Amino acid sequence: MKIQLQLEYVAFLILGIFAFSRTELSWWWFAGLFLAPDISMLGYVVNNKVGAFFYNLFHHLGLAIVIYVVGTALSLPYVQMIGAIIFSHSAFDRILGYGLKYPDSFQNTHLGKIGNDKK
Repeated sequence: MKIQLQLEYVAFLILGIFAFSRTELSWWWFAGLFLAPDISMLGYVVNNKVGAFFYNLFHHLGLAIVIYVVGTALSLPYVQMIGAIIFSHSAFDRILGYGLKYPDSFQNTHLGKIGNDKK
Protein backbone atom coordinates (compact mmCIF):
# COMPACT_ATOMS: atom_id res chain seq x y z
CA MET A 1 0.00 0.00 0.00
CA LYS A 2 2.87 2.39 0.76
CA ILE A 3 4.25 2.10 -2.79
CA GLN A 4 0.79 2.60 -4.23
CA LEU A 5 0.39 5.83 -2.23
CA GLN A 6 3.84 7.02 -3.27
CA LEU A 7 3.03 6.41 -6.93
CA GLU A 8 -0.20 8.36 -6.54
CA TYR A 9 1.74 11.30 -5.10
CA VAL A 10 4.29 11.04 -7.93
CA ALA A 11 1.35 11.55 -10.29
CA PHE A 12 0.23 14.53 -8.16
CA LEU A 13 3.74 16.01 -8.35
CA ILE A 14 3.73 15.66 -12.13
CA LEU A 15 0.29 17.31 -12.22
CA GLY A 16 1.58 20.18 -10.07
CA ILE A 17 4.56 20.69 -12.37
CA PHE A 18 2.20 20.69 -15.35
CA ALA A 19 -0.05 23.22 -13.60
CA PHE A 20 2.95 25.47 -13.01
CA SER A 21 3.93 25.19 -16.68
CA ARG A 22 0.54 26.65 -17.61
CA THR A 23 1.43 29.91 -15.78
CA GLU A 24 4.17 30.69 -18.33
CA LEU A 25 6.30 32.08 -15.48
CA SER A 26 10.03 31.42 -15.29
CA TRP A 27 11.01 28.05 -13.85
CA TRP A 28 13.29 29.95 -11.46
CA TRP A 29 10.14 30.85 -9.53
CA PHE A 30 9.30 27.18 -9.13
CA ALA A 31 12.81 26.19 -8.09
CA GLY A 32 13.22 29.13 -5.75
CA LEU A 33 9.89 28.75 -3.99
CA PHE A 34 9.52 24.97 -3.98
CA LEU A 35 10.48 24.69 -0.30
CA ALA A 36 8.63 27.88 0.75
CA PRO A 37 5.63 26.04 2.28
CA ASP A 38 7.99 24.67 4.92
CA ILE A 39 8.17 28.17 6.45
CA SER A 40 4.95 27.04 8.12
CA MET A 41 7.04 24.89 10.46
CA LEU A 42 7.87 28.07 12.35
CA GLY A 43 4.52 27.56 14.08
CA TYR A 44 6.18 24.79 16.07
CA VAL A 45 8.17 27.50 17.86
CA VAL A 46 4.90 28.40 19.63
CA ASN A 47 3.68 24.85 20.33
CA ASN A 48 2.65 21.60 18.61
CA LYS A 49 -0.97 22.63 18.11
CA VAL A 50 -0.12 25.94 16.39
CA GLY A 51 2.65 24.25 14.42
CA ALA A 52 0.36 21.49 13.17
CA PHE A 53 -2.32 24.01 12.20
CA PHE A 54 0.00 26.14 10.07
CA TYR A 55 1.88 23.15 8.64
CA ASN A 56 -1.39 21.52 7.57
CA LEU A 57 -2.72 24.80 6.15
CA PHE A 58 0.37 25.26 3.97
CA HIS A 59 0.40 21.59 2.90
CA HIS A 60 -3.30 21.07 2.14
CA LEU A 61 -3.83 19.76 -1.39
CA GLY A 62 -7.44 20.98 -1.51
CA LEU A 63 -6.46 24.52 -0.56
CA ALA A 64 -3.71 24.45 -3.19
CA ILE A 65 -6.27 23.49 -5.83
CA VAL A 66 -8.63 26.30 -4.76
CA ILE A 67 -5.78 28.84 -4.92
CA TYR A 68 -4.77 27.63 -8.38
CA VAL A 69 -8.35 27.69 -9.70
CA VAL A 70 -8.93 31.21 -8.34
CA GLY A 71 -5.69 32.34 -10.00
CA THR A 72 -6.80 30.78 -13.26
CA ALA A 73 -10.32 32.24 -13.10
CA LEU A 74 -9.00 35.73 -12.36
CA SER A 75 -6.05 35.47 -14.78
CA LEU A 76 -3.54 35.98 -11.97
CA PRO A 77 -0.47 33.89 -12.84
CA TYR A 78 1.28 34.58 -9.52
CA VAL A 79 -1.73 33.23 -7.62
CA GLN A 80 -1.74 30.20 -9.93
CA MET A 81 1.96 29.80 -9.16
CA ILE A 82 1.31 29.76 -5.41
CA GLY A 83 -1.33 27.05 -5.83
CA ALA A 84 0.88 24.96 -8.11
CA ILE A 85 3.88 25.22 -5.79
CA ILE A 86 1.89 24.32 -2.68
CA PHE A 87 0.36 21.37 -4.55
CA SER A 88 3.73 20.17 -5.90
CA HIS A 89 5.55 20.63 -2.61
CA SER A 90 2.84 18.81 -0.67
CA ALA A 91 2.90 15.90 -3.12
CA PHE A 92 6.70 15.72 -2.85
CA ASP A 93 6.51 15.69 0.95
CA ARG A 94 4.01 12.85 0.83
CA ILE A 95 6.21 10.86 -1.53
CA LEU A 96 8.84 11.07 1.22
CA GLY A 97 6.29 10.02 3.87
CA TYR A 98 5.69 13.42 5.43
CA GLY A 99 1.96 13.70 5.88
CA LEU A 100 -0.35 16.18 7.53
CA LYS A 101 0.48 16.59 11.19
CA TYR A 102 -1.53 15.68 14.26
CA PRO A 103 -1.40 18.31 17.02
CA ASP A 104 0.30 16.02 19.54
CA SER A 105 3.67 15.74 17.79
CA PHE A 106 5.49 16.74 14.59
CA GLN A 107 6.40 13.08 14.07
CA ASN A 108 2.76 11.91 14.15
CA THR A 109 1.28 12.25 10.64
CA HIS A 110 -1.73 10.93 8.77
CA LEU A 111 0.69 8.66 6.88
CA GLY A 112 2.19 7.25 10.08
CA LYS A 113 5.14 8.08 12.31
CA ILE A 114 8.24 9.77 10.92
CA GLY A 115 11.72 10.15 12.34
CA ASN A 116 13.69 7.96 14.73
CA ASP A 117 10.62 6.99 16.80
CA LYS A 118 8.85 5.00 14.04
CA LYS A 119 7.00 2.49 16.22
